[in-house]
Amino acid sequence: MDHRLSEAEAADLTGERSFTAGPPHRVGVELEWLVRDAADPGRPIAGPRSDRAIGPLEAAGTLPGGGKVTREPGGQVELSSRPAEGLAACIGGVETDLALVRSALARRGLAADGDALDAGREPLLVVDRPRYRAMAAYFDGNRSGMRIMCSTASIQINLDAGEETGRFGYRRRWALAHRLGPVLTAAFANSPLLDGRPTGWKSTRQASWARLDPGRTRAVDGDDDPRRAWARYALDARLLCLRREPPADWSAPHGLTFRRWLRGRCTEREPTVDDLIYHLSTLFPPVRPRGWLELRMVDAQEGDDWIVPLAVATMLFDDPDATAAAWEATEPLTRGRDRPSWTLWLRAARIGLADPALREAARACFAAASAALQRGDAPDRARDAVAEYGRRYIEPGRCPADDRLAADPSPPVTADLEVRS
Repeated sequence: MDHRLSEAEAADLTGERSFTAGPPHRVGVELEWLVRDAADPGRPIAGPRSDRAIGPLEAAGTLPGGGKVTREPGGQVELSSRPAEGLAACIGGVETDLALVRSALARRGLAADGDALDAGREPLLVVDRPRYRAMAAYFDGNRSGMRIMCSTASIQINLDAGEETGRFGYRRRWALAHRLGPVLTAAFANSPLLDGRPTGWKSTRQASWARLDPGRTRAVDGDDDPRRAWARYALDARLLCLRREPPADWSAPHGLTFRRWLRGRCTEREPTVDDLIYHLSTLFPPVRPRGWLELRMVDAQEGDDWIVPLAVATMLFDDPDATAAAWEATEPLTRGRDRPSWTLWLRAARIGLADPALREAARACFAAASAALQRGDAPDRARDAVAEYGRRYIEPGRCPADDRLAADPSPPVTADLEVRS
């Protein structure tokens, strides 16, 4: 039963729930896809059409491969895998379920698009739920907010937090996730266009997150104790929404942080454990702890290239030799700190692998991941996909955004996307 929370209890509960210690062995992935009209890609997709295409899969619950399908506010399709025992099982399950998703869309004349940002269509709230209406109200007047909600797609990689101590402890894996974050941002940047024009960023999606609401979207500040750092971040973040009984609106009081709510600054009602747990689901830093670690910095990729960031990240975290190599490769990025500065995250989003330090780190990390894939029982398609991506992008210091920019020589338009470090 819910009870009144003290500030200390809320901090302790946040840390405990967000880092579940244990031997790392599971892997999962969440794939977001923009949805296009197969015959007219620029045509907006209305809610009823999206309902008819994806609604039956949502209602079915768990799919044959173990995953689940949901929809994001703008009608983006999200396929969430089950927590799998290893890379091969994860890929196999996702491929089974993704085939169903693509088939369901095709029957309605729709297609899953691998763009990370809808560069042409205006943001449109397609899925009408109290949470999404409250989010839209929270970001009222902020174009980046509606863009993030309705017009972006990403690949989220989920890995166990790690053991309580040691080389595979959650503290070390938390630090490694932040070291690798800018590298993965740069290597897979795939959203350089907006309104049909270059923005000056290789990952406009990540730039949009960065400028949106720093207290809930930027990386968590460094701390020797990740549980303590995450609790501080979470309690100091503003409420995105406040759940109420239908048909009441979920909009939160302006400027109310969870810490202020705990201190009695909202007279509507007192916060509960359930409120805290829900609040944690509304925080979106590039590395988010939810018992496991969510890596949220990777842009969506075309076709089956989603396999590449999944395979690379899994090897760099779970293969001992690859982990050691990744730690060494990212050491120059930290400048004597445990993790890179936020400035480096922004540089990764802006220029990708044109940054020499990020390029060298990416090459070393891909080499380590490729070697680990060769040693293990990874499927051939994962080995081949990583090797091909490395040849196509990592070795020449490119990313998918460069392909899109090569096809569009227009000068950049950056006024809407300047981000302070």
